[in-house]
Amino acid sequence: MKAIVRDTYGPPDRLRLADIDQPAVGDDDVLVQVVAAGLDQGVWHHVTGVPYLARLAMGVRRPRVRVPGQDVAGRVAAVGRDVTRFQPGDEVYGTCEGAFAEYAGTHQNRLVAKPAALTFEQAAAIPTSACTAFQALATVRAGQRVLVIGAGGGVGTFAVQLAKVSDAHVTGVCSTAKTALVRSIGADEVIDHTRDDFAAAGHRYDLIVDTGGNRRLSLLRRCLTPRGTLVVVGGENGGRWLTGTDRQLRMLLLDRFVGQKLHPLFTTIRQADLPALTELAEAGRLTPAIDRTYPLAQAAEAIGYLREGRAAGKVVITV
Repeated sequence: MKAIVRDTYGPPDRLRLADIDQPAVGDDDVLVQVVAAGLDQGVWHHVTGVPYLARLAMGVRRPRVRVPGQDVAGRVAAVGRDVTRFQPGDEVYGTCEGAFAEYAGTHQNRLVAKPAALTFEQAAAIPTSACTAFQALATVRAGQRVLVIGAGGGVGTFAVQLAKVSDAHVTGVCSTAKTALVRSIGADEVIDHTRDDFAAAGHRYDLIVDTGGNRRLSLLRRCLTPRGTLVVVGGENGGRWLTGTDRQLRMLLLDRFVGQKLHPLFTTIRQADLPALTELAEAGRLTPAIDRTYPLAQAAEAIGYLREGRAAGKVVITV
């Protein structure tokens, strides 16, 4: 099969399209014929091996998995003998190791049926980013004021929609080019951060979800209510060892001494989240926003475009 591969960590332009063997199918595994693969900032980290601390999980000297990509959507090509949830021909989406390929193998519990209302590209956009947003909004309640920083990005576009599902009042912060998109997905207010400072307005929020990655904790806390919650998603600034996650470590220490709740959030795909997100998508209450799609051979270009921060919503690889 054709696949995007790498043998060492490095910049995305070292990725190459190669012929490799299809994944073996274990007793509980499903072989998926990939139609689309989602792209998120985590792919850049896995390709470059930054932050270095993350290599303890990804592979210290070289990548443990040659083929990058985690979010997948496609058709079941084959199933292991103990698989009971799927059969060949089923349309599915979920997570795997090695999504940037014509075929990907994964455990049956990491997949769910693709909503008929969504394209394969839309389904592939959901798992990592929507699950992250879903977890970030775990405490939101109807009527609360929610601020989403980075509302026009992959996680942010899902966070805005999920907050509105909970009947919250949502303010989205984004760049000029993304304001129309953020309004279109339901934000009650939109702040263009290139023109206005959300912190200067004096508003207090019950929940702040920060996907921007570089604002001071003291500034964010000033925008919270006394018992409000701050969720910081990932970290994209700082040195090569921690890449901004030091801010989240400081949150863990500070949380013990303040009345506000400070929650660092590292992306974790919980299988129980996907059925809930699927139900919302089927009901038309959650629609992935896709900025661009790239063919498999242009995966390096797709990663570069996403890393520039200009993508409005998600970037997806088509196979």
